Amino acid sequence: MKRLLLLLPSTSYRAADFLDAAERLGIEVVVGSNERQALESVVPGKTITLDFTDLKESAERAVAFAKDSPLDAVVSADEDAIVLAAMISEALSLPHNPVSAAAAAKDKHRLREILTAASVPTPPSQIFSIDDPPETLSQKVVYPCVLKPTFLSASRGVIRANHPDEFVAAFYRLGRILKEPEVKHLGGTAAKQILVEDFIPGKEVALEGLLQNGYLSILALFDKPDPLDGPFFEETIYVTPSRLPASVQEAISECTGRAAAALGLKEGPIHAELRVNERGPLIIELAARSIGGICSRALRFGVGLTLEEIILRHALGLPIESLERERPAAGVMMIPIPAAGILTGYQGVEEAKKVPGIEDVKIMIHRRQKIIPLPEGRRYLGFIFARAPRPEEAESALREAHRKLKFEIAPFKLKSEE
Repeated sequence: MKRLLLLLPSTSYRAADFLDAAERLGIEVVVGSNERQALESVVPGKTITLDFTDLKESAERAVAFAKDSPLDAVVSADEDAIVLAAMISEALSLPHNPVSAAAAAKDKHRLREILTAASVPTPPSQIFSIDDPPETLSQKVVYPCVLKPTFLSASRGVIRANHPDEFVAAFYRLGRILKEPEVKHLGGTAAKQILVEDFIPGKEVALEGLLQNGYLSILALFDKPDPLDGPFFEETIYVTPSRLPASVQEAISECTGRAAAALGLKEGPIHAELRVNERGPLIIELAARSIGGICSRALRFGVGLTLEEIILRHALGLPIESLERERPAAGVMMIPIPAAGILTGYQGVEEAKKVPGIEDVKIMIHRRQKIIPLPEGRRYLGFIFARAPRPEEAESALREAHRKLKFEIAPFKLKSEE
């Protein structure tokens, strides 16, 4: 039986999907998590506790574990552990991305430097310290611009500024986010940096791909039909197949392939975010992981393979019958958080499920839990999934289902808003 180390943060949405995929494939899984207790009931006796912020010590611990319990592959389910997965794989001589490539994909500043040097289209950018005076910096940037952390995901901390006053306010606000204890621990020295890049107008798309010995296969190209123009960049609807012209889709694929090659990525899933305008596609993000949250449930391949099954098959060198996505259009909506507060209740889930084309509605935040919108927050209220003959029908179903949902939120003020 093949044996795989699955690096899985205790906060991940993706535990069930990866573990279910492993069970279907007959794979034995060891879960490497930052909190053993959170997963012990799911896989008793098959966990290893690792500190995802202490890469050297955690890699050594995993290698020592593998001496008594040999591993055939290492997979990171989320962004947090992609560098650690590469380090462990390298030490065990397992197929992997170069550690430097995985690290560059996780560092937005390094990503910009590498892509710019390779002439891959990407926004011009500058890096500043949170200790720099924003009033002075505001005179050195091009407007509109976007301020963002170099290491956070899911658009957390990403803010658009249209003029110097907005820049100063955004700089201080992002600085407060970066000084939060949890963020400082996660980012280390990167938590003292702010990346400022030119705002790129245009349509935004997301590309899901799989690298096999450096060759990029496109698994899905998602349109994002809602405009993402700021001031914050909360994603909502993804729909595939894309409705962009074939020539534009080809340019997106080519640009993403060049970007992956420039970084030195060789193996496994990638998730890219691009802006497309009259200049063509530009890389906004390129992560050495698959799509986040439980959005992957919108995708099916071949004779019903899930994305997680494809990732595990590739990691273990198992045959993959087909990488072709099923023919119907599919979509997912990440349900946005309208205001900060305590979620006291919600209605309309069953009504939303009855909308033609809707496959499922998952509310991920429990009642009486605190909810925080972007840019401070990092979670969504839940996910809506649709499948339809055409992408516009899937999009329409998602919007109609969302209109059926009603959330009751007891408000409170965030410190950054006081």
